[in-house]
Amino acid sequence: MIALTLSEISAATGGVLELSGSGLTPDSVVNGSVHTDSREVGPGAIFVAKPGESTDGHLFAPAAAGQGASLLIVEHRLDLPVAQIVVANAVVALGDLATFVVARVRALGRMRIVGVTGSNGKTTTKNLLRSVLESVGPTVASRASFNNEVGAPLTMLEVTEDTRFLVAEMGASAVGEIARLVRMARPDVGIVLKVGLAHAGEFGGIEATLRAKTEMVTDLLPTDVAVLNADDPRVAGMAEQTQASIVWFGLSGTTGVRATDVSAGADGTRFILHLSGGESRSVAFRVLGEHHVMNALAAAAAAEVLGVDIDTIVTALESVQRAERWRMEIMGGRDGITVINDAYNASPDSMTAALRTLAQIKAPGSRTIAVLGEMSELGELSGEEHDRIGLLAVRLNISQLVVVGPAARRMHISTINEGSWDGESLYVDTSDEAFELLKSRVLPGDTVLVKSSNSAGLRFLGDRLGELFS
Repeated sequence: MIALTLSEISAATGGVLELSGSGLTPDSVVNGSVHTDSREVGPGAIFVAKPGESTDGHLFAPAAAGQGASLLIVEHRLDLPVAQIVVANAVVALGDLATFVVARVRALGRMRIVGVTGSNGKTTTKNLLRSVLESVGPTVASRASFNNEVGAPLTMLEVTEDTRFLVAEMGASAVGEIARLVRMARPDVGIVLKVGLAHAGEFGGIEATLRAKTEMVTDLLPTDVAVLNADDPRVAGMAEQTQASIVWFGLSGTTGVRATDVSAGADGTRFILHLSGGESRSVAFRVLGEHHVMNALAAAAAAEVLGVDIDTIVTALESVQRAERWRMEIMGGRDGITVINDAYNASPDSMTAALRTLAQIKAPGSRTIAVLGEMSELGELSGEEHDRIGLLAVRLNISQLVVVGPAARRMHISTINEGSWDGESLYVDTSDEAFELLKSRVLPGDTVLVKSSNSAGLRFLGDRLGELFS
């Protein structure tokens, strides 16, 4: 974090500064990193004692102090000889501090901010854009999927006076949450990827999801740019809700940033990238899955807006080998066995894309195995959407379906009820059962996809299979 005095941090968070026993004064300067996980705290760091669903960050404040934290942000004073700022709400205070820091760095006139949202593809797009922008100047972008009311401000607090680009992934599970993140770091460029059924149960339906995602562009200024998916009618409709200039991306049409001559295989996807300025280049994109081309286009569009030339964009896109840990991650290798671990998250859209990729990269004479778990947070749509994915596996002629967990069982039932299918569907209750089953069923040359929502935990099953067949 940038250097701030304790009094400045206290004012930014609206808290009361307590210095008893710390040996510091209100003018003492703090410039360490900011954490909500005490295990990450080092000398000079700031620890935010955030209450959680199952525990309370205040319980870990002594550990943070023992590891050298110079400041604790707490909701009640603790009997520790460390500077403390007592606030009403630690999460709100974290966001307020991020707002203050971003505004101060932005006032220097160098930093440009990109916000990324959408039902699918946020993390991949953020990673691709980071790869592009890092080749131009100092760039801050979130780790993993740090995109909520805690993760996003922690990322924002990593900016320094030298930061040229901040790429802020902005997720939400309710209307109003993206708007709050946008107020913390108002984007110069706002990307909206897709409005789909991910988290639809939490939002209360697709229309509420649309309202939430639209918050990315409603407060953009006429001098800002909204990067919108021309192929998603819901996203395209956001053009009427913003004052910003529009840059389109997609696979259809003849304007904006687009891809032509798309061909997917086991080694990635090749396509011709066309920028809105008229330049085009061939791209050998190594991230597995044709659906990730849209994420590459969104990143390219934002980079073009920020003045990055097409050769730099292409070189960066071609350097990325995987979307993210547990996202279309290629593992295995022994006896020609490929494991695709894509079990960090799942929605009907991403599940469909992963199954289509599995079918698409199938080598002649080989088999495809889909190991599928629950798609969570779908609310009343859950049963219908799990049925649809089971039927899709049949229609794509997946060789073997292994459904894991009671919440996903309808995929198995809909599959076996379909009847006319050359493949086979099996159901097990747990990941351990699935592992034991697959140990004996996976044959040389097979391609195995492991896909589920994060809560189902199949990413660890994917890791075990990847290690087994490596």
